[in-house]
Amino acid sequence: MSIATQTILRPFVVHPVGPHLRRQAQFCLRASSAEDVNWEKNRETSKRRRYKKAQEETGLKALYDDGFGSVTMKDYLEAVRAMLKDDGGPPRWFCPVECGRPVVDKPPLLLFLPGTDGVGMELILHHKSLGMVFEVRCLHIPVNDRTPFGGLLQIVEESIKSEHDSSPHRPIFVIGDSLGGCLAISVAARNPKVDLVLVLLNPATSFAQSPVQTMLPLLELVPSNLAITNPHLVRYLIGEPLKMAMTEIQKDLSSQRALQMFTDSLGSMLTLSSEIGDIIRMDTVMWKLKLLKSGAAHANSCIHVVQAEVLLIVSGIENLPSSGEADGPFKMLKNCKIRYFRNRDHSLLMDYDFNLLTVIKGVNMYRHGRKRDFVTDFLPPTLSEVKRTLGEDFKQYNHILSPVMLSTLETGKIVRGLAGVPDKGPLLFVGYHQYFGMETPSIIEGFLREKKTIMRSLAHPLFFAGNDWTLRQELSLFDVVSMYGGVPASPVNMYKLFKRNEYVIVFPGGAREALHKKGESYQCFWPDKQEFVRMAARFGVTIIPFGCVGEDDFVEIVLDYNDQMNIPCLRDWIKSLNDDLPSVRDSITGEDGNHALHVPAVLPKVPGRLYFLFGKPIETKGMDNLLLDKKQANELYLQTKSEVENLMSYLKRKREEDPFRSITRRTLYQVTRGASAQVPTFEL
Repeated sequence: MSIATQTILRPFVVHPVGPHLRRQAQFCLRASSAEDVNWEKNRETSKRRRYKKAQEETGLKALYDDGFGSVTMKDYLEAVRAMLKDDGGPPRWFCPVECGRPVVDKPPLLLFLPGTDGVGMELILHHKSLGMVFEVRCLHIPVNDRTPFGGLLQIVEESIKSEHDSSPHRPIFVIGDSLGGCLAISVAARNPKVDLVLVLLNPATSFAQSPVQTMLPLLELVPSNLAITNPHLVRYLIGEPLKMAMTEIQKDLSSQRALQMFTDSLGSMLTLSSEIGDIIRMDTVMWKLKLLKSGAAHANSCIHVVQAEVLLIVSGIENLPSSGEADGPFKMLKNCKIRYFRNRDHSLLMDYDFNLLTVIKGVNMYRHGRKRDFVTDFLPPTLSEVKRTLGEDFKQYNHILSPVMLSTLETGKIVRGLAGVPDKGPLLFVGYHQYFGMETPSIIEGFLREKKTIMRSLAHPLFFAGNDWTLRQELSLFDVVSMYGGVPASPVNMYKLFKRNEYVIVFPGGAREALHKKGESYQCFWPDKQEFVRMAARFGVTIIPFGCVGEDDFVEIVLDYNDQMNIPCLRDWIKSLNDDLPSVRDSITGEDGNHALHVPAVLPKVPGRLYFLFGKPIETKGMDNLLLDKKQANELYLQTKSEVENLMSYLKRKREEDPFRSITRRTLYQVTRGASAQVPTFEL
């Protein structure tokens, strides 16, 4: 059964999205026959039960399959072709079958408000991934429906109020695309006390500056029964056929297969474009454009009073509406983050490289309650996300560093790989912070590959502060930190992570080590405070000291902190930057506690290699006396620090024996043995 067949709606009276609608949702769909419905329903129910049982036992694990990329443009075209046909019904909500049942406990609600076409299927590429962590509802506006903007706003508002009344502590995510963005802004302005999270994709608030706005007087002269031929109007309804066909081509396909896929997709898009003229006449188009105009005017009149948390997602290729969309709303919305996809088309939701859930996770907006909990609201990275970030974005980075992972068995023997690291948490990894934290991606990749688990890093609050200069990017390094388990460094977050038996990594030297000065390589700058020892003893956590060397093989410091403080303009910039940033250790004095953040000037070197050695585990189980005995806690603290320094000394000595320390020899080795071949290192 095709997706299009599964999602066809039969007419029913519009109801708010309350509990009764959730109970009736399964009856709001129709298929080609009753037999097909029962068969599909039984198969889906069985699948959901198996997945739910596994989730209840283990929770969402790293590298779970979120289904993103499994739906193609062909599925979207079939759904649009079927749902464009008028069934005489009013606007109503539907639950996409392919979303399935959420696999997280107490999932938030997600309401999707469609663009100008009103079909409600623009989210189809994301249904499976979003359906695992949200309860998804989509609004469908039939093609010949003439409900004005105020009426649509009332439908959405009644649904939100009903859901809020039944679950007042559950956030409601509202995804608004184009016209839907105007609806989302308007409903948020009218309901400031409802916990709404708005995700606005190219909201049509700048409609007045769009090319179609200037065409309206001329379009009104066109006969109402004329077919649609203007390319600008086609874009408003289904997107641009050529660009949407290009999104069907996946990077890992052969050239012949990619060409065939492109040809098939383009043919379907062109066929759909011609069919639109038979289904949607000019009078319908004029109504849609006037609806868009009134929606933009209403949203612009009330956007300044919106209190909701907002994520504004804007594409940069000049299309409809204009890319200037980013500046106006961003300045007026009080609690807004923005992600600017400069090289993407207006139809972001139809782009195979755009994962909406990934963006929401990256900006730390996914939550189950009124306030985000960085520990319990974390969603582990999926297969598709790891493939994109570590498999593509950081692939060259890891190739250049060619990290060597070593660990220590209980017998004291050093082995290649992570066999010496226990398989069950809670574990606390304590180590030295390389320059710019360059070791972090390699650690994450290594543990995901070998242990199939994620390292939860205690990171500087800077990564979660939401400063304006970090926001105007597609997916910044800050987003990657959040996607892969980073949490703001604090005793409370460490406590929660230990309680959940997580793998936790901490760098006591923090920014002081990651931004050290000339001549300070491999020196531990740990503050005189046992921040992690007592917490580890409280839970009987096993401490894993580790050493990492290699930073001096990659960069040479030209201007360090001291040099920059002697330059007036740089000194003023550093002061201004740090005045606006939160501090990690307010109770610790001296630069080892609160080192000023800055951007050192460095020169790249011919790449060497990165080496890791995880030491013998230090058990704290049964050491409850450390909670009250400051002297013994300090002894364990110093023991851990000494062990880290010894591990680094070992690596610095042994790397001189590595015949493949040079990137040239490593490259030649992989050319002859294959790109996936594991490059050898020194004898253990």
